[in-house]
Amino acid sequence: MSGRAPRQEEEEEKEKREESAKVRHKEELSRRIKEQKVVVDELSNLKKNRKVYRQQPNSNIFFLVDRTETLSQCKNTLDELKKAHQEMENSEKTKIKK
Repeated sequence: MSGRAPRQEEEEEKEKREESAKVRHKEELSRRIKEQKVVVDELSNLKKNRKVYRQQPNSNIFFLVDRTETLSQCKNTLDELKKAHQEMENSEKTKIKK
């Protein structure tokens, strides 16, 4: 057994779990940003007369949607994801400085 108190070991384990959860969240956010960038790029490169369909969640049903409206929604989503990622980066930098 180590010479540390059980409570200190519990705190260290808790910190490790929190840190790994933050890393997983950051990786998930990065993955979603990459996906969203691809969607925005594809939508912005479509010809004007092309049709765009959106799939309903958890089904195989697709609905016709307006291309420009969908593009703007995707850009907004990308901006929100980037903002969340930046906030996460800033909070990590603040922790490191302390």
